[in-house]
Amino acid sequence: MSSDTLLLALCVDLLAGVGATAASPGPLVVYVSTSGSDEWSGLLPEPSRDGTDGPFATLARARDAIRSARTGGATVIVRGGTYEGLGLTAEDCGTCSSPMVYEAHRGEDVRLTGGRVVPGEAFAPITDRAALKRLPECARAHVVWVDLHKQGFDSIPEFPSTYRGAPEVPELFYNDRRMVLARWPNEGWATIAKIVESGSRPRDGDMSNRPGVFEYDGDRPGAWDVGAGVWLQGYWCYDWYDETIRVRSIDPATKRITLSGAALYSVMAGNPSPRRYRALNVLEELDQPGEYYLDCAGGRLFFWPPSDLTGARIVLSSRTEPVVSLAEASHVRLRGFTVEATLGDGIVVSGGTDCRIQACCVRNTRQMGVRVEGGTSHRVEGCDIYDTGTGGLVLSGGDRRALTPAGHEALNNHIHDFSRLQFTGAYAIILGGVGNRAAHNLIHDAPHQAVLVNGNDHVFEYNIVRDVCTETDDCGAYYKGRNPSCRGNIVRYNLWRDIGSPMGHGNAAVYFDDGDGGDTVFGNVFYRCGEPGRGPFGTVFSHGGHGIAADNNVFIECKRALGSAPWDDARWLDALRGGQDCFFTQKLFEEVDITRPPYTTHYPELIGFMDPQPGEPRVSHAARNVMINCGEVSCGNWVLAPAGNLVLDRDPGFEDAVGGDLRLRARSEVYRRLPGFAPIPVSKIGLYADALRPGPPAELWPSVSLRRR
Repeated sequence: MSSDTLLLALCVDLLAGVGATAASPGPLVVYVSTSGSDEWSGLLPEPSRDGTDGPFATLARARDAIRSARTGGATVIVRGGTYEGLGLTAEDCGTCSSPMVYEAHRGEDVRLTGGRVVPGEAFAPITDRAALKRLPECARAHVVWVDLHKQGFDSIPEFPSTYRGAPEVPELFYNDRRMVLARWPNEGWATIAKIVESGSRPRDGDMSNRPGVFEYDGDRPGAWDVGAGVWLQGYWCYDWYDETIRVRSIDPATKRITLSGAALYSVMAGNPSPRRYRALNVLEELDQPGEYYLDCAGGRLFFWPPSDLTGARIVLSSRTEPVVSLAEASHVRLRGFTVEATLGDGIVVSGGTDCRIQACCVRNTRQMGVRVEGGTSHRVEGCDIYDTGTGGLVLSGGDRRALTPAGHEALNNHIHDFSRLQFTGAYAIILGGVGNRAAHNLIHDAPHQAVLVNGNDHVFEYNIVRDVCTETDDCGAYYKGRNPSCRGNIVRYNLWRDIGSPMGHGNAAVYFDDGDGGDTVFGNVFYRCGEPGRGPFGTVFSHGGHGIAADNNVFIECKRALGSAPWDDARWLDALRGGQDCFFTQKLFEEVDITRPPYTTHYPELIGFMDPQPGEPRVSHAARNVMINCGEVSCGNWVLAPAGNLVLDRDPGFEDAVGGDLRLRARSEVYRRLPGFAPIPVSKIGLYADALRPGPPAELWPSVSLRRR
């Protein structure tokens, strides 16, 4: 009897109540174990004593057996160990009352991987004289190599000549930590000494691919073997866009580097700070533990191990598709897994309804951690998402034409270090579509922005966001822009701190860009957020737009609380007619139609939006905000309610500012001087303990010493 037949027979017995009491039997439970076999029934958690039955060996086998049994909901319990990924479809749906559950056995480490283990003994000392000569002298006794062809890699894709983010080239992980491509400098960036040729600018339609040329300081680049391949990752024009380009030539005599092709925006000083770059995958720069070099053409990997290879867990990512995919599946629970070491996304949910990704650790992915696109009522909760290449979590769904919400949620997740390969435009959370919610998440540590919002009626609340926008410019921790039809979004009850870096142009905590508006910022606490730079940036900043409400917020030691750079009549009309590189005619009439219901009924302020009258005020409003030790209150087109905002140079009555408790006491002067100011529920913000996250990491608010200025 086959295992499917046996499983089906046992299911029938269970459902019929054979040998059971009158009580209804529980759902089918299937087991998977590294000590199992796909020839067994999967109904036992351990192999039987006679070795004739026991758990399955793979998740795919468990899935297929449940499909054959046609039981509806079932539970798959996976024992400790490492497994390949899993794909579920509409064939694998549970029900509201009996979901399909895949969960790690309690207390056991269960990994779903997109990588290939490389044994430590496969590495050998380097005997290739040419390779030894290229290595720094300090590294020659430490660097080892492995033949990737012998490890099952038929070929290694070459790095593209120009790319942004994460090409499909294997990455090395050592004891669960991402290792570093041999680079220079080891920390930070080199700066361009002089731009010689900007090259063409493809972003503006110039496809001639004329490369940029620049001069460098020092002598280091002159030692690199350009023929073997040198790639430079740089902020070639703007400090909000990084890109990697192969080098065509290096002339040590003139200290000039010629790139192999054009940078998207060309090589030029688009922002005030110096243009920055760094070299990647250069054997001559493999000079410290934890670095490695890929010889893609020769199928070799050179590595300086950070510790003894004996017993180390060494993994090379190889899988390009998601480790776990749920396509049109509904009522599925994925719980307690570590998903890691992949060239693609960690987990992708597309279509379907009511799928939940719970208490999973998603790390060391080359692309996104978790991606939810389409469908309704999906939830990602209690997860840790970190060390990802191009972002943490996407929640996208709903019908923007009909303004029908998707109802996706991201709850109680810890998301950090989420832009390890693509430094800009790689977000911890992306909310797209209509009616999705991110709440009680802890987000931190990124060079650029943390949250991107596209669409309508999203809610971002009870989150902590800190230490982002740390090395980029013209950016915001929360960014939304270039589409006035995207409105009705709410940013409330969040704690923001240490946002931005003083690079010259300016940055913000909350940034509405290029004509954006129609949203609400309510009940937030901002501490040391935003850099005005050389212009009008503020902690909450609007560029070109209007119709924003900033209400009931507390700003502490922010250089400018509210900033804006309004557009005049001519520029606004040009944008509405399709100019300013905003494509408003397409966004406001083709993708949706803001001149008709449901937009004009849901957002009455859109009536007449496309026909502004000359001199008509386009403003945003601020009321009941508290600014404490801030350098400036506002600029631009913010209209402050008369006597409706409070500017102080002292503690307004926090419970314990020095101890990091920023709750306002009941007798705080804020309530007396700002009638209607609502208490901000500071103690409820951030991660919380529950069954999926019994012990959230402590996130202490910094000590705030508020003395008179």
